[in-house]
Amino acid sequence: MSLPSRPLGRSGLSTSTLALGTMMFGAWGNPSYDECLRMVDLAVDGGITLFDTADMYDAGVSEEYLGRALVGRRDGVLIATKVGNPMSDDPSERGLSRRWIRHQCEASLRRLRTDRIDLYQLHRPDPSTPITETVAALQELVDEGKVRAIGTSTFSAAQLDEAYATAASLATTPFSTEQPPYSVFVRGIERDVLPTLRRHEITALVWAPLNGGWLTGKYRSASSGGTDSRASRQPDHFDHRDAEMRARKADLVESLATLADGAGLSLTQLALAFVLRDPVVAAALIGPRTPAQLSELLAAGHATLPPDVLTALDHLVPPTTSINPTNEF
Repeated sequence: MSLPSRPLGRSGLSTSTLALGTMMFGAWGNPSYDECLRMVDLAVDGGITLFDTADMYDAGVSEEYLGRALVGRRDGVLIATKVGNPMSDDPSERGLSRRWIRHQCEASLRRLRTDRIDLYQLHRPDPSTPITETVAALQELVDEGKVRAIGTSTFSAAQLDEAYATAASLATTPFSTEQPPYSVFVRGIERDVLPTLRRHEITALVWAPLNGGWLTGKYRSASSGGTDSRASRQPDHFDHRDAEMRARKADLVESLATLADGAGLSLTQLALAFVLRDPVVAAALIGPRTPAQLSELLAAGHATLPPDVLTALDHLVPPTTSINPTNEF
């Protein structure tokens, strides 16, 4: 099976339109290495070419699992990881200083069992560090062959402009990607982030395209999801504890499911096709917890969204609207 391919900005690299996010590898989701290995196997067989992780996912366990799983097939895929979010309660173990970026890059390389990171991303902005210091540190890693391309994650339009302008002024490697939250329920980036990406020829790797499971239909009733679902494990995540917001999303899910059914699509197909309809989106990051979930998502990754369905969807959730703005961060 294969998936369409799209460029990662101006990096010269490209990715499949579905990418595997591995935040669930380890204690945060699935502690079984064997099941995580199975997910990597399924992803490779399903045409996924980009695997996304971060140093802080289960304190490095996600990177360790991914590195082990890719032994013997590293050259056929891209590895993206991130730096900057806290690794502990120690204030010195976070941020985007030169010291921390270099330290964490070496740690990520060891855990990933590789000599280079294909896409190294700034996990969140760091207002305490000058962006010039951050950009210069990233360029050192590029010059040393340890990083091939650089990106950001959940930066505002203004922060993207600043990062892009800084790299240009220093004549360093330009940022190739941004990783924002984007889904049918979270459309805030349409206001200014997506136009900024187009202007700078940066592409998006969008996270939470299924809004934490809402857009799979998993939570269509108050009792749905199961005791091991994210709603049960993390009730504050994506509005599972907020009764009013949960009811609003559940009502919208019913309307979206009816719309999808009328177009001969599953709700998941509708949701993935929605974020991938814009060519500035290089890939949708899917983050399953089990091999069964991944198999379902791979089967849904080939749909397209008819224009009349998009018009109806825009009526339900207008462009630039986020059902709950807290889902944007």
